Order: sequence, then structure tokens, then C-alpha cells
Amino acid sequence: MIVKTWQVISSIVLITTISVLLQIPNETWGTAATASLVLGASALACMATSCTLSSRWSFVEKLFGGLDQLYQTHKWLGIWALVFAVYHFVFKANLDSWDASPILELPKYWARLARQLSIVALGFIVLLALNRNIPYHVWRWWHKLSGPFFLIVILHWLSFKSPITLDSSAGIWLALICAIGVMAAFYKLVLYPLLASGGEYKVVAVSHGNKAVHLELAPVNRSFAFEAGQFGFLALKEAGLREPHPFTIASAPTNTGNIHFVIRALGDYTHRLSEQVKVGMVADVYAPHGHFKRMPDAQTEIWIGAGIGISPFISWLEDKSIGHFESETLVYCFEPSRAFPSVERIKEMAADSGVRFVPNPSDGDALAETIRRVATEVSPQQVQISFCGPKGLLKHVEELMKANNIPVKNIRYEFFEFR
Repeated sequence: MIVKTWQVISSIVLITTISVLLQIPNETWGTAATASLVLGASALACMATSCTLSSRWSFVEKLFGGLDQLYQTHKWLGIWALVFAVYHFVFKANLDSWDASPILELPKYWARLARQLSIVALGFIVLLALNRNIPYHVWRWWHKLSGPFFLIVILHWLSFKSPITLDSSAGIWLALICAIGVMAAFYKLVLYPLLASGGEYKVVAVSHGNKAVHLELAPVNRSFAFEAGQFGFLALKEAGLREPHPFTIASAPTNTGNIHFVIRALGDYTHRLSEQVKVGMVADVYAPHGHFKRMPDAQTEIWIGAGIGISPFISWLEDKSIGHFESETLVYCFEPSRAFPSVERIKEMAADSGVRFVPNPSDGDALAETIRRVATEVSPQQVQISFCGPKGLLKHVEELMKANNIPVKNIRYEFFEFR
């Protein structure tokens, strides 16, 4: 079972609401103060859960069906935490009839400062998450402040005068979820570079395309196990290239342990990487992540790779461990002026594996024709689609599926926007 964003947020609000209501007289449940108290506690729980999800713990990633889905939930937790917190700070979360006192006594000045800083911290975190104009290298370093900001929010809860005691149901719930969040934040900020799976690699081959680059890396000491279609965070040990960025591993596992990446120069970092990377450079690769793997039991499947989105399908073509290539059709959507890898190379790989190959240049209709044809060859209910590409094309593919009676639930893909 894959956990959904709405399930996480609604569960947090439900558990928090019940645990808080148990601490106050039932005749005050319908007041604005109660709503403020519940939403303030929910904001704290959402923020703690968001910290937990950012840890990249493999068992947490598995619960959400992939790091991409997990980060979508991570983002929405931050947004709802801010929404809840705004109500909490606007309306007083206290009544004279409540037996209220702070868990941690602080001077009024410091308690007030913690209160004010906590809402600023939440707003700042959400701004970082939603503002796509902030350069990644700036966003990454500022986003690391989320951990210290979370501690400020916890301090506000502890110094806030409320009916929630540390040994109450709400207190135990908040203390537990906050403790896990703090541990997760500490792991991600301090321990992850030291303990994360992956390894140190050396660049052994570099080939350039039009605003793209193909890298081959060999393990320095040890390689890591992965499945075709997964991705890793690549961080070259060179000035200006140390930021870990996620890239699909464009190769299947081999005896040598060598791995490949095909990278399109789309942003500041990828432009620098494409221009500066050289054979002999050393990199840390944190991997494997992702659950975009082949469906061995699919009777009929269409693989759709657009531009650099062809990477996971390259690894699938190279991976001969599953077989059943005769039931697959690969559609390669590309810009003729900058197709990388080349159409000829992908066609050759598809022929070698026995996969039906369909090139679809920009503004072509081969994609639509292929979906129509496959949906007439078998029952539309049996057609599975694996997609990797931009959101605009994804929407078009879903429209084509509906037009050909293919259930939209039969498509799977990964998000590649982690902020």
C-alpha cells in the first residue's frame, strides 16, 4: 500500500484533534480558542512529519512509493503547517476555564520572541519551497535552516501557555513526533553524507551532445546495488559542482560496477557540470533511490521517454534480467536538433533487446498513433504506460489515454521537481 499526501495530513489533524480535545472541557470544544489550539498543534505535527520525510530513510521512501512522491507530501505538509499556524497566531489559543501553563518556563520576552520567530520560520520555509526563481544552490543552503527553525517552533510549543502537559495524550503525541523529526533532521543535515548508501566514483568517460553530457563513472573502492530505472544524487568533488543533484542512472547493473548518467544542461548547476566535467574527476553518488522499475507482469506496455527522460528506459533496455521485451513499445520523443542520445543509438539498443521502437520528433504524431494502435491490438484495459518527461507532455499522454479508453490509473511516472 502506497501512502498518499491527503492520508498523511488528514491523519495528523485527526490524531492531533482527538488528543487535544481530551485535555480540555467538552463545553469549550466549539470555541475559536480550541480551534487555534488544535491547529497550532497540527502545524507542529505537520512540520515534524515534514522533517521526517526529508531524511531520505529508505523505509520511509518505500512507504510513499518513491522519493519523488515523498517530496510532494513533504512540500504540502509545509504549506498546511503554515495555513494552520496563521490561524493559531491570529486567534488566542487559551481560555480562562482551561488549566493552562507552559511546559517550559521562559521569560516573557523570550517566549514572545519564540512565538514570533516560529511563524516567520514557517513562512520562510514555505517561501523557499514554492519560489522556483530561487537558484538551487541558494535554495539548498537556506533550506538547511529548516532544522534550526523547527527547534524554534518546538521551543514555542514548550513555552506556550496551554492545557497540554507533557504527560498528557497530546503532549506524548507531540513529543514523540517532534523527537522523530529532530532525529530525522539531524540525520539528514549531519549524518546522511557519512552513512548514506552509495559510494565514491571516478569519471572515466565524457561525451557531449547539444546542451547535454553523457558521463561514465567507475567505483573507486566499492559500487552499490541498484535496479534499472532508479536514480542517485551526484556530487562532484570540484568547486561549484559539490551540490548533490538527482539524476537517473542511465545504465543497468554490470559486473564492473560502472554507472552512466545522461544530463541535460537546463539550469545553472547542470550548465556548469556540462562545461567543466572532465575525465579523472571524483564524485560522491548517494543511491539508489526511486521505484520507477519495470513491470515484469505487464502484458502490454508502452514506454514513453521525452528528451533526457529516455534515461530510465536506456537502463531498462540494458537490463536483461526480466525479459519479455516482445510486449514492450518504446516511444522516444525528441527535438531533432538536440536529440541526445541519438535516435540511431536508441533504435539500435531497442532492436538488440527486441523492443518495438517508435521515434517521435517534436510536433510529430507518432506518439498518438502508437497509443491508438496498441489500444486496438489488445484490450485498452491491459495497456500499461510508463512515462518520463515534462509535465506538459504528461498531460497530453493522459488525454490520449482517455481518448483511447485506457484507464488513467494505468500510467506511472516520477516527479523530478524536488522543491
